[in-house]
Amino acid sequence: MHAPDPSTPDHTVRPETLSYEQAGVQYDLIDPLKISAQRAAASTAVQLAAHGFTEVAASRGESAYVVDVGPFYLASIVECLGTKTLVADEMARLTGKSYYDRIAQDTIAMAINDLITVGATPLVVQAYWAAGGSDWFGDAERAQALVAGWKAACETCQVAWGGGETPALAGIVEGGRVDLAASCTGLINPKERLSVGDRLGEGDAIVLLASSGIHANGLSLARKLVERLPQGYLTEVDPIHHPGLTYGDALLAPTVLYSPVTEALWKAGITPHYCANITGHGWRKLLRHPSTLTYRIRQVPPVTPVLGFIQRHAGQDDREAYSTLNMGAGFAIFVRADDAERTVAVAQAQGVAAIVAGHVEAGPKRLIVEPLGIEFGADDLQLR
Repeated sequence: MHAPDPSTPDHTVRPETLSYEQAGVQYDLIDPLKISAQRAAASTAVQLAAHGFTEVAASRGESAYVVDVGPFYLASIVECLGTKTLVADEMARLTGKSYYDRIAQDTIAMAINDLITVGATPLVVQAYWAAGGSDWFGDAERAQALVAGWKAACETCQVAWGGGETPALAGIVEGGRVDLAASCTGLINPKERLSVGDRLGEGDAIVLLASSGIHANGLSLARKLVERLPQGYLTEVDPIHHPGLTYGDALLAPTVLYSPVTEALWKAGITPHYCANITGHGWRKLLRHPSTLTYRIRQVPPVTPVLGFIQRHAGQDDREAYSTLNMGAGFAIFVRADDAERTVAVAQAQGVAAIVAGHVEAGPKRLIVEPLGIEFGADDLQLR
């Protein structure tokens, strides 16, 4: 486990473990539907031939879908934010502040950080803001914060905001709540930028890009944990090193937008062999590609204060925490060993901390995190 909470005496009994499944998220129920849907969807690829196009079959099961349209590839993705809005709503009630500018960035990041894994340059973002009633849009401060944050995130990623949908869905979405999602379309041009793992192999380096906190995955667990905290969302995360930083505010740190890094890598002449957005399933996402390879991690990044706080107060061991949360690493880039240090330098020049965390080896499909003594195998991630 990581260092104990400085606000907790050493003799304090460790709390009973709170798992992601206990918080209401059961991937064993969700993932089979995803696999079934993928198989049904794959059968529809023949429809592209009528338009003179073909799919990139290797993109099936990846974070974004890719179509070959001739001179370039077209990539697309749709993603929802999830339950982070519930934290923003509760913190607004407690503090009187609106956090929806941050929430907007989170939503766009969910789509764009998936899109760029296949080597795409994000081009257009569309918005889906479904409220529980028309009155949600009547809160001008909150609504304008959402608009301003959405626009700012688009500018950071250099994408056009094409439009969107703002339905009032009383009876489907709970009153006073909003369900946020974004779709994104991008270009892979030139085609050499395509990154679907066909070049991934033994000897590649694994570069991990730092996260800003929980991002937008694991919020069901984070919200359930509030029941254990003495001051709920207003509990300080680390009174010694980060005085005044509340649990709620730390959870609402916006997700890092990683497309400036991937664009800068291309300009620097570095083409990733593979990328993984570390979202749901935590570090198990490093096993996403179907290749039979071993991923050996020799160095782990610093754990952001809020994630260390969650792990301690949820009583999770490292294996549980790293299988659920990003634990300080929001994005993984697999590159030639000779490009590893330059990849770190490019990321840092874009304001994103990065480390050369490990390498790829020949061997059975598994992830070995040596500093923590934990291992995940092929059976720990079933997405296709």
